[in-house]
Amino acid sequence: MNNKQNDKYKELLIKATQDLKDCQKNLQLQSCFDCEKLFDCEIRKKYVDAVYNSMSKGQSGGFEF
Repeated sequence: MNNKQNDKYKELLIKATQDLKDCQKNLQLQSCFDCEKLFDCEIRKKYVDAVYNSMSKGQSGGFEF
């Protein structure tokens, strides 16, 4: 896997993290667990997907540590 591919996942994770933090700040929450939309939130879903993809580098099945 090349660095450009790795950078793509890192950039997506950074953006998803910032979007999540902005949402929490706007709603004055410390955590998504305090939000009534916890299980229906697209922002949180994109963040979780970005975390998974950054760990797995887009591959299904294991992680690179």
